[in-house]
Amino acid sequence: MEDLISVAAFQEELLQLSTPLSALDLPLLDAHGATLASDMLVDEKVVIKNGQKIDSTQIALAASLGLDRLPCRPHPRVVIISAGDDLVEPGSKLANDDDEYESNSWFLTTFVREAGAHAFRVHTIPETAEQLKLVVEDQLVRADLIVISGESGDESFDLIRSVISELGEIKVVTPMLEESSKHGFGLIGPDKTPVLALPGDPIGNYLSAELFIRPMILKMLTGSGSLRPSRKGKLGKALSIAGGKSAYLRGEVNESGQVSVLPNQESLTTLSLANCLIVLDEKTGKLSAGDTVNLLLISQE
Repeated sequence: MEDLISVAAFQEELLQLSTPLSALDLPLLDAHGATLASDMLVDEKVVIKNGQKIDSTQIALAASLGLDRLPCRPHPRVVIISAGDDLVEPGSKLANDDDEYESNSWFLTTFVREAGAHAFRVHTIPETAEQLKLVVEDQLVRADLIVISGESGDESFDLIRSVISELGEIKVVTPMLEESSKHGFGLIGPDKTPVLALPGDPIGNYLSAELFIRPMILKMLTGSGSLRPSRKGKLGKALSIAGGKSAYLRGEVNESGQVSVLPNQESLTTLSLANCLIVLDEKTGKLSAGDTVNLLLISQE
């Protein structure tokens, strides 16, 4: 039986694998979007802080000072792999009722780009251990992190675990998180590259990206991992959950701070409609309308 682990404890274990990337002396245009590796001083005052993401205004400042390069932590290189013989590329036809369109790698690739990483998507491959192992080994040369996802029912998880276990030390845990399941993680290959195997279910995949992958990328990029900005909100309607696990419900919060839970939480449409995650810990049971809840802000639009 896999070990149960709290969300916070799992986040901490993953952050321990995520070493901040070594600084490089990058040309100005390459430095855009990276993070400064040491404080920049002008007249003995800090004008760009260590760990600050470099935007267009800081590029202009550096250029005005005659600098054509900056010491930066580069964008982490994240390889996204999907595995499963029932996965079908969008644009193709489904051969039978067992087939499903592969969406996780498309989501994860664009998600990690939004978090500040360079992402490399490896197309869906047949469910064979030999092929998967070759793909993973080939990708190690360009990866600071490898993320592997399988089929929605997690049928391919055991295959993924067995393959990456041959390449390093892997631990399997089950976060105490609603809508999630088993995760495999560890260090693989000669350079001890972090790897994370995710649940195949798209909702669980999304929650793993928000709660686990994004902090790993930010630690590699800035030196410290963090979640999205947070705030308090008041429930518009009463809410009841089973308890015993953390839950991150997709919701909408308005300018006055009133938050509503989106219907059809099992649907992918909630991911595109939500502007916050309603954070409920393991002890939460029933909440009444007007109760204060913690929110993670996943959209600033």
